[in-house]
Amino acid sequence: MARKVCLITGGGRGIGAAVAREMQARGYALALMSPSESCEQLAAELGGVARRGVAQSADDLKAIVDTAMQAYGRIDAVLNHTGHPPKGDLLAITDENWDLANDMIVKSVVRMARLVTPVMERQGGGSIVNVTTSAAFEPSPWFPASCVYRAGVSAFAKLYADRYGPQNIRMNCLAPGFTDSLDVAKYAELAALKRIARVEEQAKAAAFLLTEESSYVTGQTLRVDGGLTRHI
Repeated sequence: MARKVCLITGGGRGIGAAVAREMQARGYALALMSPSESCEQLAAELGGVARRGVAQSADDLKAIVDTAMQAYGRIDAVLNHTGHPPKGDLLAITDENWDLANDMIVKSVVRMARLVTPVMERQGGGSIVNVTTSAAFEPSPWFPASCVYRAGVSAFAKLYADRYGPQNIRMNCLAPGFTDSLDVAKYAELAALKRIARVEEQAKAAAFLLTEESSYVTGQTLRVDGGLTRHI
């Protein structure tokens, strides 16, 4: 049986890199994309392929999908992961930055789905996971554009799950809380567990959604926030 393949955007550092390590440990071949050389370095270490690019570029997304297909001939799992768009006071965020946030967060997910869905249909299934934020449930004034658009990704995931469930293609979202990939230790007391997450914990949750361990889970958002959010 051919080795399964996981494609990760934002796969050079932080949660994306941790997911790459976790999926490689589970036997997956890797195709990684990030804006810097970090994805190339990690791919070299883990025996995968990589290409530099940014999530808001349709050309870059197509390039990493093409790279994966040329190297492996299949894509079984996709992690859509991107950083936060520009921040600011709610009405001070410019139209250009709202548009950038849309390109980074929502349109990148839609574009990736267009690219990999035909591949997964031919293979008989697949899994797509979008990294959003626990603040999509309880919006924070610290990053307004991110909250707005990541909530939209959860809605898209449900629509996609309904449309492509019959083809055995699943889409879910991972909503992390404060995680040690960023300098957020000062917020530890806000979580019920009174600590921030380790990237390895987020990676294990993502791997659950990306693999057959979650074969009957689709259209859902899994919050991994240490009890930060109050939404039931």
